[in-house]
This record gives sequence, structure tokens and C-alpha cells, in this order.
Amino acid sequence: MNQFVVSDPQDPRIAAFRDIRERDLTGREGLFIAEGEVVVRVLAFDASQCRPRALLLAEKRVAALADVIAALPDDAPVYVAAQDVLDQIAGFHLHRGILALGEKPPVLSLDAMLGEVRAQDVFVVASGIGNHDNMGGLFRNAAAFGARAVLLDGGCCDPFYRKSIRVSVGAVLRTPFVVMDRAQTITEALQVAGVDVLALTPSATQTLADYQRKGPAAVVLGSEGPGLPRSVIESCTALGIPMAGGFDSLNVAATSAVALHHLQWASRP
Repeated sequence: MNQFVVSDPQDPRIAAFRDIRERDLTGREGLFIAEGEVVVRVLAFDASQCRPRALLLAEKRVAALADVIAALPDDAPVYVAAQDVLDQIAGFHLHRGILALGEKPPVLSLDAMLGEVRAQDVFVVASGIGNHDNMGGLFRNAAAFGARAVLLDGGCCDPFYRKSIRVSVGAVLRTPFVVMDRAQTITEALQVAGVDVLALTPSATQTLADYQRKGPAAVVLGSEGPGLPRSVIESCTALGIPMAGGFDSLNVAATSAVALHHLQWASRP
């Protein structure tokens, strides 16, 4: 077992874990930080597409994660530190006391993803989602409702941001996704592949509840405020979710849950 005690916050062996918040903003060149027991267990066990590279644990967390430690690759070290040292490494109080360094999965292409589309497939398309909580929620809902993949345009934030991974309860680590430059590039490719593409927008005259799918479908979601580009809406089937109390829309993550539940259960062919 490659387990090491760290007593110096400047120890070069834990450089990748240092000053987490600042590094979240600048990126880690193909690596990411996962935080908390639930997410680290997904990384170690639950069909993760990502490879664990190292663990950094508070002393009090080691016993509870004995099975995770045993499951790590032989070349993945486990660093153990006192809580005050761990806080200095992270740059803030890390009350969960559990961090992992992971390796992002290979980049997927849209052509490969759509090479074999099945009748039961549902895709999530995200356009301009820059909020990390919303991104994590989208991935959590995509995983919970069995979406085939999440397709992101260039205006979306990185789903491997630490907070997105945490909000997704690890779904980012196990859900296939593709990044393309424009949402319309994605929707056009889906349509060519025989997928019915649905744009969720408050301006729609047709409601989600009335939609019955006959084959593969994709739900396209935009950022709160600006919403989807008009060109995307006009090229898709526009659907809305009626609101009460003067509201015009839901939070985008909540919208994704309502839409995916309908597509996978209420209207599945």
C-alpha cells in the first residue's frame, strides 16, 4: 500500500492538491479534484470513466475509507495529514477531510456518440450553462433518469470543476459527455441521426405534458435569463412547462428533471 504521512503543507508530493479554489479556476491539464466520500467512492468503484491518481485524507477519515484505499490502482498514492495541515494544503477548512486527484476520461466525439442511436435513447443538450451548481444538477438528473449522454456547447462551464462534481454526487465521473462549439451543431447532428430534438422554452405553445415520443429524443436546455438562442428554438420542437403564480420558468436543473422524467417514463415508446 502506497500510504504516506504528510506533515508539511509545502510537501511537493501533494502539489496537485494545493490551493484548490485558485486551481479550480485555472484548470489542471487533464486532471481534476474530487471532494467528499460519496464522490470519491464513485471514482473508486461505481463504473467511473475516470482513473483515480491519488488520495489526500485527514487522519480521522482513513479507517472509514479502508475499502476505497484497497481498491485504488497500485500506483495511486494515499497521503494522510492532520486536519490543520490538510486545511493549509487546500487553502480553506476542508471539513469533509477527503480529496482525490483524478484523470479525466478520453475525449469523445459527437460522430462516435451518434454512430448507433437506439429507440430508447435520450440525450441532454446544454447551451451556455455557466453555473457550476446547475451543471452538476444536470449531470445528476441525466444519470438518475438514464440519459445516454450530456452534450455541451462551448458556452458551458467545465463539468469537472470541483463543485459541479460534488453537486452531481459523482455523476460527472460516470456519464458520457461531448463538447462542441455551438448548440446548433449538436442539434443538427442529432436530427441527422434520427433524434427528435426538443427545445425547452417558456415561449413555446406546445407543452411538455402533451408530447409523446416515438423514438430517440434530446432535450435542449439554455441558461437562466437569456435562455436558448432563437435559431436553436426555431430549428427544434419547442416545448414549455406551464407555470403558476406568475413565474415563467424553473431553474434549469429542475427543468431537466421534469423533462427527463416525462421522456423516460410518461412518454417512453
